[in-house]
Amino acid sequence: MTSPGFEWTPQLDAQFFAGDEETLIAAYRRFAPLVYTVALRSVDDRAVAADITQDVFVRAWRFRDSFDPRSGTVPRWIFGICRNVVNDSLSARSRHNHLVARWGMHTDLRNYRNRAREVDAVTDRVALDRELQLLGEPRSSILRLAFYEDLTHQQIAVLLNLPLGTVKSHIRRGLTHLRGRLGAWHAA
Repeated sequence: MTSPGFEWTPQLDAQFFAGDEETLIAAYRRFAPLVYTVALRSVDDRAVAADITQDVFVRAWRFRDSFDPRSGTVPRWIFGICRNVVNDSLSARSRHNHLVARWGMHTDLRNYRNRAREVDAVTDRVALDRELQLLGEPRSSILRLAFYEDLTHQQIAVLLNLPLGTVKSHIRRGLTHLRGRLGAWHAA
């Protein structure tokens, strides 16, 4: 059920929010590794990242009644919860550091601020990578070359041996698709 080609569907959204435990298990198997990766990159502590991952799924399951399916999907909702739990964890760490600093011990609060900014960047990167993967080939490769390698349309066309117009069309359609999908991600 969780093979690499496994896609989350509106049917699975409905089953999740109806309380189907098998769907919770499928969601956990599918998204827990990504949630853990976001958490680990944000807090740089394996134990805390594991706790965050567990907390995300406990919250998703416990508060599933509060989700509005018109505003997004289970995966987007889970990653929204992840963002909140990571930020809560970083805030708690910051409060702890503040108390320690009040007692005369050294702490670097700038590190917290940088980490909080990194949470959003990592979460956005994971979401973008997933959406690019869903675009299929060659559109996914074309957009990765444009985003991550900073290649021009012409360079991509030469590299992939595709007509320039085809590359431009794939970029335009891919960006339009991503704008809609990621716009909903940020709204969630």
